[in-house]
Amino acid sequence: MSPLALTGAGVSIEDVVAAARNACKVEITPAVLEKLDKARQVLDAAAAGQQIYGLNTGLGANLVTAVEGDAGAFQRQLIEGRSAAVGDALPVPVVRAAMFARLAMLAAGGSGLSPRVFSALIDALNAGVHPVMPSLGSIGAGDLLLMTAVARVLIGDGEAEYQGRRMPAAKALMMARLAPVTLSPKDGLSLINASAVSVGTGALALTDALSALDQQQQAGALTMEGIGANRTILDPRQHQARPGACQQLAAKALRDLLARDEAPEPTTIQDPLSIRCMPSIHGALIQAIDHARLAVEIELNAAADNPLVLAEDELVMSTGNFHTASLALAFETLGLAIAQCAAASAARFVQLTGSTRHGLPKYLSPVGGASAGFVPLQKTVTAILAAMRHKANPVMLDFLPVSEGVEDHATQTPLAIAKCAEMIVLWRRLIALELMAAAQAVDLREGMALAPATGAIHAAVRSHVATLKEDRPLGIDAEALYAVLVSGIWQGPPATG
Repeated sequence: MSPLALTGAGVSIEDVVAAARNACKVEITPAVLEKLDKARQVLDAAAAGQQIYGLNTGLGANLVTAVEGDAGAFQRQLIEGRSAAVGDALPVPVVRAAMFARLAMLAAGGSGLSPRVFSALIDALNAGVHPVMPSLGSIGAGDLLLMTAVARVLIGDGEAEYQGRRMPAAKALMMARLAPVTLSPKDGLSLINASAVSVGTGALALTDALSALDQQQQAGALTMEGIGANRTILDPRQHQARPGACQQLAAKALRDLLARDEAPEPTTIQDPLSIRCMPSIHGALIQAIDHARLAVEIELNAAADNPLVLAEDELVMSTGNFHTASLALAFETLGLAIAQCAAASAARFVQLTGSTRHGLPKYLSPVGGASAGFVPLQKTVTAILAAMRHKANPVMLDFLPVSEGVEDHATQTPLAIAKCAEMIVLWRRLIALELMAAAQAVDLREGMALAPATGAIHAAVRSHVATLKEDRPLGIDAEALYAVLVSGIWQGPPATG
């Protein structure tokens, strides 16, 4: 895999995934080093004649307090004093995503960070020295309490994970043949005062959402086959007549999955809304994903710093660029769109596994009688959907004024993104269940010819879960198929439209 070269622009969520999950190496371009050096010079010159937040003043309510003595030593004090996060450590891929996100932001210029500290952060990421980062402590007005874990490791303090082992940061640096750095004025604040944890986690969640959407389209198409749905709902003329949010894209993806030389006759004039309105429901989700991607990639490529160094104008300005109301709102919206999509999937599962309304055997059981078939899984589906509905409730208004009222607004962005990521996990479980039921329905329609793409989806399900012939523990099958969906080895055809 080619290294990721930071240029100060053009960073995508795919780049975050490459660095976080695939351990892709990161490189710095000479132009970025030159930009960092120039900003550092402007910052040092400005510090001689003006008050600069976090450099020669305290933070938060201590804004009016001048920093006396060694300004570099104050950076260490600043980091130590804000190492207040608690809770379980974040997974290594999330920590790597946060480290890479902060590097991308810093490469855009504007922080005044010393180039040698920037290089030290790249070296730590490339060497696999991962700060042990507690998960609780950010309310979205920057992730500084969480990001202190990164700054502490770079100065040889705190704990790190290295080669699968947790150890003192100084030892991890030594084993990786890296040396701790000494911080210059503002370096500590530049490392921590950003929403890098939120942005990195958001990039990972979006990647997972895109993959799950693909699988949801496949499950929906297979359900349409199994239930004998009326395919006129995918006629492009319908979606031109009401071009709702991305529904033309969603309809095209379903149309492509169901494409064949001769379409079968529908079993009904029109189907339940969870089937008939699939393009509208999935289209709204596509739009929400696109909006969240835009919000994340703006942050990845922006100088989200306070104070902000405008090197070309030789200015240092106070800002609120760490605040992420738009990012939080994008993920609140994405969570609601995912929940809507999941609710439709759950409804289709109930349609498939209920009565004989669609010409299918009761409960999708081939033996009938007292057989439970698929109907007990309706409780599982309901439980999963209830958990998703709970997580879909917005959190971005849940904050208190802190730091003597100086920080009287927050966004709860990390929490909004974290619960969205948890919803994606639950959503995939519903997708696995819909795929199982749809494949069973297809099997029970003896002699049914599938489209090439839906045939491949059916075969992919059957390579992991056998047809139900008599009652057996279907929960085990559902877990096996879910594991395949999240593993990256799922072989269904692409369905993004």
